[in-house]
Amino acid sequence: MSEREVGTVKWFNESKGYGFIQRNGADDVFVHYTAIRTPGFKTLQEGERVEFSVEEGRKGLQAVDVEPLEPRTPVQFGF
Repeated sequence: MSEREVGTVKWFNESKGYGFIQRNGADDVFVHYTAIRTPGFKTLQEGERVEFSVEEGRKGLQAVDVEPLEPRTPVQFGF
């Protein structure tokens, strides 16, 4: 397993399920929704700080085991 890094979500398209994370002192890295380790809907918010590992994917480097650094409040739907 590669070393854990901390970065900031540059952008994430919920409808397409992917985006990019800005790394500290390195090139941005691709992130797919399947790499997000949160319960429920797998998404990230622009500007959100995350911890992740980087691995070589089919098309280059990609983030894996992505976890937000700040706890999230679950979304409640009222009916």
